[in-house]
Amino acid sequence: MAVSQAQARDLAMQILVMLVDRPQDLAQFMDGSGLRPADLRDIAERPDIALYLLDFIVEDDARICSFAEALSIRPQEIMTARTALAGPGSYGWEAD
Repeated sequence: MAVSQAQARDLAMQILVMLVDRPQDLAQFMDGSGLRPADLRDIAERPDIALYLLDFIVEDDARICSFAEALSIRPQEIMTARTALAGPGSYGWEAD
C-alpha cells in the first residue's frame, strides 16, 4: 500500500488528537520530546512532528497495536506512513 507524505501527516495528526485522550501515552510522548503542555497547540504546525509522532507510536508493540485498533487500521499502515515520511530503510524496513 502506497502512502503519500500528506496522508502520513494526516495520520500523525489523528494520532496527536488521540494522544490528548490518553494521559499515560501523552505523558510519555511529552517526556520523550521535551515538549511542555503549553507547546501542544503549536506542535501541529511543525513539519517534523508527524515523523516524531509516528516514531513514538512504532517504538512500542503494544502502543502501535492499540493506536491501530483505535484507528481501525493495521499496525503495518502506521509503519508504512512513517516510512513515507522518512524514506525506505530508515527504520530497518523497506516500503511496501
